[in-house]
Amino acid sequence: MDIEVEDQPFDLDFHPSESIVAAGLITGRLQLFRYDDSLSHSQTLWSTTAHNESCRAVRFVDGGRSVLTASPDCSILSTNVETGQPIARLDNAHGAAINRLVNLTDTTIASGDDDGTIKVWDTRQNSCCNKVEAHEDYISDMEFVPDTKQLLVTSGDGRLSVCSIRKNKVHARSEFSEDELLSVVLMKHGKKVLCGSQEGVLLLYSWGYFNDCSDRFVGHPSSVDALLKLDEDTLLTGSSDGIIRVVSILPNKMIGVIGEHGNYPIERLAFSCDQKVLGSASHDHVLKLWDAKYLHEDDGTRVEAQEVGNGANEDMDLDVDVEKRGHGSKRKRKSEKGQTSAQKQASDFFADI
Repeated sequence: MDIEVEDQPFDLDFHPSESIVAAGLITGRLQLFRYDDSLSHSQTLWSTTAHNESCRAVRFVDGGRSVLTASPDCSILSTNVETGQPIARLDNAHGAAINRLVNLTDTTIASGDDDGTIKVWDTRQNSCCNKVEAHEDYISDMEFVPDTKQLLVTSGDGRLSVCSIRKNKVHARSEFSEDELLSVVLMKHGKKVLCGSQEGVLLLYSWGYFNDCSDRFVGHPSSVDALLKLDEDTLLTGSSDGIIRVVSILPNKMIGVIGEHGNYPIERLAFSCDQKVLGSASHDHVLKLWDAKYLHEDDGTRVEAQEVGNGANEDMDLDVDVEKRGHGSKRKRKSEKGQTSAQKQASDFFADI
């Protein structure tokens, strides 16, 4: 199902309990939509101007009662989901454009900016409780590891870092990969960290050995901007060639293609709360909702590889590439089946206002 949005979306997120999806747009607008179970009809709930500049990050919080957005205008905004009215705004939350948000606990969130700085916010006090200068370039993606209370962070400086929330410092940092790292996901029951790169290579790091990647999975013809875990052995990738692929990890194999956004780069991928719907955001002014129920079938059935657009890969094993990585160019920004993966948890934000 295609949901037309007002302009190019930068991020999307699903409500933690209802059939609602939010989209943050390049214009700074925030839009909320309700969709039916058959993915045949959608309804615009409301649309509002959340920021003066683009809305780069969107996350539902507080059990879905509010939605959080962040922007290059350095602010973080909390908006009421039912009314679309602002609850509270944290101006000058960062000294640089905010690029990513991630939920940590019920009372803490993390934000990453274009200077490589990560901040942790105590939502009970509406204040910054930790700050880590983790990278030298923009924070491209973050994933929280609850068991260790750490953040996996990728950056445009070509490094992966592991940031300790408890100790407020960088626990480990990889060497320069000579390519921008754009996305990150934890797999193999916490044993492997995967990073998507500007050149389309998936870098595999072994937990505890972050200095350099242990494997390189070549197969994407363009940059891998979005990663989404399907199960511990399988992930979905969103690439700048507009194709959403299903990929097996160790053994490394392109399983197939879910769909495409034409030749428009894919910015974000997300699952609905019940994992039955996959959402994708691209530069084509459309949110696409895909029926993902078949991806979780117990018989292990996977979508067969199919050629969709230029650069689609057939079902085949790909050898690990051990050649030296080439230098990646600076990522251009616009001006502004198996067991299911763990569901996102909602956290309070700007409480008691």
